[in-house]
Amino acid sequence: MESKKSYTAIKVLFSYVALLALVVTVGWFLYSENVVYNKLEDKIALEKTKILRVSRLYSNVYKTESLARQTIQNNSEKDFKNYLIETDSLRKRIDTLKQIVTTEYQKTLLDSVNYFLAEKTENIKQLREIKNKADDETSVNTAIDEITKMEFNLRKLELQDFTKNPNQLGSYQRSVLQQYVDYLNSNIPDDSTNTLSKKASDSILANSKKLLSSVKLKAEKKKESLNFEENKLLQNEIAISDQLRKILRIIEREIIINSIKNNSLKEKSLKRVNEIVTASAVIGLLLTIFFSILIVSDYSKSQLYKKQLEIANFKTKNLLKSREQLISTVSHDLKTPLSTIVGYSELLGNSDINTKQSYFIKNIKNSSEYITQLVQDLLDFSQIEAGKISIEKVPFSLPEIIEDVARNIQTVYKQKDIALIINVDEKFQKRIVGDPFRLKQILTNIVGNAYKFTEEGHIRIAAYANEDQFFTISIQDTGIGIEKGNQKLVFEEFAQANENIEKKYGGTGLGLSICQKIISILGGSLSLDSIFGKGSTFTIQLPLLFDNSQTAPIVSNKVKNKLSKNTKKQTFIVVDDDINLLNLTTGVLKQEQHQVFSFTNPAKALETIKNTRFDFVITDIQMPEIDGFLFLEKLRELPETIFKNQPVIALTGRTDLDLSVYKNAGFTTVVKKPYSPKILLETIQHILDHEEVPATEFKETENNHSSQMYSLDTLKDFLGQDELALKEVLNSFIDTSIENLGFLKTAVQEKNHEEIKSIAHRIAPMFKQIQANEIGELLKNLEKEDLNTIDVESTFSDLKEKVDVLFEGLKQEI
Repeated sequence: MESKKSYTAIKVLFSYVALLALVVTVGWFLYSENVVYNKLEDKIALEKTKILRVSRLYSNVYKTESLARQTIQNNSEKDFKNYLIETDSLRKRIDTLKQIVTTEYQKTLLDSVNYFLAEKTENIKQLREIKNKADDETSVNTAIDEITKMEFNLRKLELQDFTKNPNQLGSYQRSVLQQYVDYLNSNIPDDSTNTLSKKASDSILANSKKLLSSVKLKAEKKKESLNFEENKLLQNEIAISDQLRKILRIIEREIIINSIKNNSLKEKSLKRVNEIVTASAVIGLLLTIFFSILIVSDYSKSQLYKKQLEIANFKTKNLLKSREQLISTVSHDLKTPLSTIVGYSELLGNSDINTKQSYFIKNIKNSSEYITQLVQDLLDFSQIEAGKISIEKVPFSLPEIIEDVARNIQTVYKQKDIALIINVDEKFQKRIVGDPFRLKQILTNIVGNAYKFTEEGHIRIAAYANEDQFFTISIQDTGIGIEKGNQKLVFEEFAQANENIEKKYGGTGLGLSICQKIISILGGSLSLDSIFGKGSTFTIQLPLLFDNSQTAPIVSNKVKNKLSKNTKKQTFIVVDDDINLLNLTTGVLKQEQHQVFSFTNPAKALETIKNTRFDFVITDIQMPEIDGFLFLEKLRELPETIFKNQPVIALTGRTDLDLSVYKNAGFTTVVKKPYSPKILLETIQHILDHEEVPATEFKETENNHSSQMYSLDTLKDFLGQDELALKEVLNSFIDTSIENLGFLKTAVQEKNHEEIKSIAHRIAPMFKQIQANEIGELLKNLEKEDLNTIDVESTFSDLKEKVDVLFEGLKQEI
């Protein structure tokens, strides 16, 4: 598919940037308008405050005018004082208003208001004085009347004789009247007797009247002048009041104009905000539509590319699946004739042959081994690539693994003068947890290469623990070495250091690549240090985890066998639906003089247990109708007088369940199929000695240097090297297997997958027990959860051919 650049991400980013810029810009404009709007709101609120205060000033002005009129009319000191108090209050309000007005003109107007108020107060004072002067004329008239009355009664005179309230007279009026009283009193004799003649008295009184009339005349003239001034002051008072109201109206009008102006600006601000929001919404919509069109266009293209990629990916997966199926099919197809070749060459080698024929057979075996190794490497590589490789974590002895691998390979290359040196840290006397099968596979490949490419010298294998929770295994040889430029090449698939290697030493170029991938899956690393012509050192680093459940030091096999021989005689209930394995297990236990009750039917075993005393139960897990878990559950439901928590050992070929699953179900421990008599007896001894029982497993070892299609060593161990018993077991095994293969053929023809898996599971353990690993692998494939992933008929055909060859070989043993 043509590669195309996609700018969708850039367009999406640019669209977000554009929208963000729009939001920021609009936000800034709205913020600015909001600031202006808030200022206008504050101004409007201030103008309203001004209007309110001006209104109050109006009220105060009217109140002062009312008090002024009342003062002028009554000429009362109390009213005048009230007027002064109200005027002071009005001035204070004007000063307060003056602090909040904004223009100098308004401040000047307010100052003029204060001026007019002061002028008005002065006018009122003058009017009061004029009023008092007008009252003087009244006092003079009163004095004349009183003098007339006094003509008949001469005596010392007082002011009260001329006016009732002398204290209310003006200073001028009171002074004139007092002078007159004093004059009269000076002309009246002091004694009580009136010595004045009537003529003299009349003369005094007449002169007094004349004098007072003269005063009255002058007072009337002055009154006319005061009336004129009073009218003038009243007009001035009216003018001042009008001027005050006019000034206040001007201030009020200006405030209202400012308020209207601010309201107009406020409306304009709101209008601008509305315009900004509308414009931003339109621009945002247009930008959204524009970028949406661009992005949708790119999305449609990306969907097209995605569809093309899916098609290409589908084709690639099909190619990979086809490659995997091809490798699997070719491998199985190769294994079938290889099994035949190896089987018949093994049989031929056991017959009477001459030296030349022996040479031919040896060449056939060597070629078969090479092809077998190639097929096995291809299968391993295919499983790793498909992610189907399984990793286990079980306790094992590292020294035993290294020793077994090194010694086995040494026997193959015993014609070479190579010293084998093994150094293992004493810390590894304690078991470690890992995958011993994969470690054996790695060591077999690397140590095998060391022997292959070394003609003389030594091979040193060292194992030691690091300080960072890892342990290291180094394999050093004195072989041909690898050039610096080719050291990375040896870890690639189907690659070797140079083309001469393959011609001289053979090999597929997959071994080290497979080792590196497996080590990586285990969480470790593989490195190489080599000097061309002097040798190579491969260093393996793997996670280190000691088995804390195993505190006792590792003992030798001889000691273990001795322990198993000392087992106290026990009564066993053994349940297994495979009659051949049932007989083998029963035979091992009877050799140790144990009493055994064996059953192929779990239901019958439960019935027998109700009436039988027993010490141990050994049961298979995968059985029809009642499996091992259900069998244990029914066993635990029995009364305590029957089941007293005796040890229950599980036998299984399943690898998908952890030990914890069995422990939680109530099993004491698990023994994985296929197993050896030694493992079974050691497990029983651990239980009797109340020791921690490790999960045991007899691994199917892939010996790269042996082409045996089966091994009867374990079976002979089961039977105590009894040849007669061996023949009986083999005959029974062949007969039952032929019968089961007939059932399996019918199930394959009927495509009854459940029946196929059930039969394959039932017959697989015995084939694994005699280490017929190729047949065991085929049966394992037939036990898969989904049989649609394999060619069942082809697998059965391979199985039938291999079983026929196997049975031919077994018949030679009988």
